[in-house]
Amino acid sequence: MRCVALVLKVVLSVLGSEMIVAQLWCPEVCSCAAGVVDCSKRGLTTASLPSSFPPHTTALQLNDNHLTALPHGLLDSLPALHRAALHGNPWSCDCGILYLRGWLLKQSNPASIQNASCSSPAHLRGRLLVFLSEQELLDSCRYWLCNLALASQISLFIFITVQVLLLASVILFLLRFELLSREVRHDAE
Repeated sequence: MRCVALVLKVVLSVLGSEMIVAQLWCPEVCSCAAGVVDCSKRGLTTASLPSSFPPHTTALQLNDNHLTALPHGLLDSLPALHRAALHGNPWSCDCGILYLRGWLLKQSNPASIQNASCSSPAHLRGRLLVFLSEQELLDSCRYWLCNLALASQISLFIFITVQVLLLASVILFLLRFELLSREVRHDAE
């Protein structure tokens, strides 16, 4: 009997220390208990979302926030995670949502899959993330980066052209200066 009490005491102290460790890992804006991390209804945005969660998280509640995407790799460090509440967020179904869609497709829990739907763009509004094709998401991407790259290339071309014109002007000036120097030397002789 005394041996059973000792084993029970050790088990409880280990469990207690795991709870303390979980509380230390728990993001300030969330609450954590028994493997459940509750970050729901906190007004979180993609920018204000915690960058990590306790490693032994089994359930993550991110519902009813202002999340439009999840940072790439956020859920990869949570091997015990088997349930994620994602509903009630204005998910933006473009390139930024590809990570979350990929993660959802790997899940075996239908509840996680069925609770994330698009809020934008308008033609995808209300559709579940997992039922969108990758091409639909890519077609919805904002291509301002391509425009930025084009503008950068045009600016670089203009800059190089101006540099070439300046270099040509300097060369012409030096040639003319050399020619005038020869004339002055010739007149001096």
